[in-house]
Amino acid sequence: MSRIADKLAALKSEGRKGLIIYITAGAPNLEVTLQAVKAAEEAGADIIELGIPFSDPMADGPVIQKAAMLALQSGTTAAKVAALVAEIRKHSDIPLAAMTYMNSVMNFGEENFVKTFRQAGLDGLIVPDLPSEEAEELDEICRQNGLDLIQFAATTTNENRINSMSSKARGFIYCISTTGVTGVRKVDYSNIGEIMKTVRQYTDVPLAIGFGIGTPESAKEAAKYADAVIVGSAVMQSLMEKGVEDVRTLVKSIRQTLDERMS
Repeated sequence: MSRIADKLAALKSEGRKGLIIYITAGAPNLEVTLQAVKAAEEAGADIIELGIPFSDPMADGPVIQKAAMLALQSGTTAAKVAALVAEIRKHSDIPLAAMTYMNSVMNFGEENFVKTFRQAGLDGLIVPDLPSEEAEELDEICRQNGLDLIQFAATTTNENRINSMSSKARGFIYCISTTGVTGVRKVDYSNIGEIMKTVRQYTDVPLAIGFGIGTPESAKEAAKYADAVIVGSAVMQSLMEKGVEDVRTLVKSIRQTLDERMS
């Protein structure tokens, strides 16, 4: 089992929900990213999702698009993010996943990308523009190197696709709460909750809800349906507007709310 699977299994045994925090690497620079990762972990994050900046982040809303532009302007590259992973590993065993787009993986070379990041200490890879049906080659490389290639489920995913995706799933399944791009907004999580009931018929891999979660209250509501929640845009807005300590405060407040008795 991977660090990701181990962490989520441990949380489940404690009756707790996982908190996955997304941070765009390099926004505004890599030193601040390192500080933000440390602060998030200290505040109660269970898994860190590091975004590798890309010039055309099609799955991301305006906040993370802005963060990606800042990161690219600061000179952040995939190779530098791999070095950041290695730096994090000097002081932390927190599970780390990278979120990137297939263009960045291809530019690096699929096998080289996976081996470089795995050797640096990465545990999982999230590629939102890679359809499950086209992921066989990258998935095999990830398997050979002990990296979890994260699968997706959405409100539009049909049962045949759920069956196929579930058989490949490792680490956790990223359940997209709503159509559209990332960003904080009001979401009816029961819609993705219905899809997640179907997913659970095919696999016991943990399910994490992302998109739209930005407050402790929305995190607690989403967690009723999931094993973990993913918070990204709210974290990056806090980081870009107010700094690392505001990220610490936000993560701590979400952690405390998730740990309250689930109603």
